[in-house]
Amino acid sequence: MITDKTLVFLRDLKENNSREWFQAHKPEYEASLADFFDTVVRFADAVADFDVTIAAARPDPKSCIMRIYRDTRFSKDKAPYKTGFFAFVGKGGWKAGNAGYYLHLEPGSSFAGGGLYMPDKPILEKSRRAIDTNCHEWLSIVSDAALLSWFPAGVQPSGATKRPPKGYDKDNPAIEYLKFKGYYTQRYFSDDELTSGDFAEKLALASKAVLPMVRFLNEAIGGC
Repeated sequence: MITDKTLVFLRDLKENNSREWFQAHKPEYEASLADFFDTVVRFADAVADFDVTIAAARPDPKSCIMRIYRDTRFSKDKAPYKTGFFAFVGKGGWKAGNAGYYLHLEPGSSFAGGGLYMPDKPILEKSRRAIDTNCHEWLSIVSDAALLSWFPAGVQPSGATKRPPKGYDKDNPAIEYLKFKGYYTQRYFSDDELTSGDFAEKLALASKAVLPMVRFLNEAIGGC
């Protein structure tokens, strides 16, 4: 589980983001990563209890966790490490391009949710076609009380077009969602919530609320 030591390491890393400091504190990093890994295992197991796709795929927790090392080749920010841990629980892990559930762990800025974030164009087009064809089902999913109780901001876009995408009727009841370039939900968690013994289970409850949207998107893109 996440501990205070996990958060202390990440805070210190943010203040000392250099290879020299990181190498000198490698044991603390490995212990913190182990805490996060344990949380991801518990999170994935809990999700598998209600998502049959995850239950069948049983994604390797290692494939769900993104590396902490930053690719700085094309960035002005040359800090070598990310200042948080990130995991995506979905069929095939975070590289597969399927909809799923995620956790970003960073002291004071931790959040979780589910959906399909910044998909490739072919996947986005499949999602839009499904929403266009089944707009009433989609609107029912995104306005569901359980989803909104966990994610009051509702389904958010990872970018959006100003005009209706080519080929879509501007009068479609779901036209604002058809403008989206991705679909996700987001809920922030306090540091106290992170270190509570039931955090993984709370994550699973939030994920269960977004299951209908994840399932809809995966059926659209063939990721189910």
